[in-house]
Amino acid sequence: MTDILFPPPAPVLVPMRDGSGFYPVSRIFCVGRNYADHAREMGGEVDREAPFYFTKSPAHLTLSGATTPYPPGTEDFHHEMEFAFAIGAEGFRVAAARAVDLVFGYAAGLDMTRRDLQGAAKDKRRPWDTGKDFENAAVIGPLTRATEFGAPGPQAITLLLNGEPVQRSHLSEMVWSVPEIVAHLSTLYHLRPGDLIYTGTPAGVGPVAPGDRLHGEIDGLAPVDLTIAAAD
Repeated sequence: MTDILFPPPAPVLVPMRDGSGFYPVSRIFCVGRNYADHAREMGGEVDREAPFYFTKSPAHLTLSGATTPYPPGTEDFHHEMEFAFAIGAEGFRVAAARAVDLVFGYAAGLDMTRRDLQGAAKDKRRPWDTGKDFENAAVIGPLTRATEFGAPGPQAITLLLNGEPVQRSHLSEMVWSVPEIVAHLSTLYHLRPGDLIYTGTPAGVGPVAPGDRLHGEIDGLAPVDLTIAAAD
């Protein structure tokens, strides 16, 4: 069994901001409704018993600076600015007190969403896959090492659409902190290097159209940029 019938996919790599190398991504987890103001604008409430998650395929990860086509199958394509972190050590059933030891680095990201497809799935109590996991659905900026960034909390998170602010909050407004997310997620999965976690979006999500430019910033991190092109 040595013959590979088709070329294997290239590894999915995120550059380090300091130029020291590339982080290989093997899984992407996303936290839902992690800002109370966003949960309210979507007509829901925060589940304060435990975080909940959906996933995106690493093959659908796109690096900051890309120009991507308006995706098929939707007429309501939305931006969601997010704070992301990368795991750098193995961990299972990790206590929150030491969960931060698993974090390798942080980045600014975009969780792009086919909102009409997500809404239709919600109405029928079906999975969100087609609304959340599609080509170019996850965008990521260069990673900054955790030791350089420090503890998440007071940093502002902002998104500009064509130069105008549309989302703004602070990381301290997250319902579930990074240590709490790591601790809980590690009860469901054996976490390992290559795991990338998006931590949810603040209020202000909205539609984008061909020609739009997104520019996201989180204090202390490299920005994330995306341009929307016409549909293929």
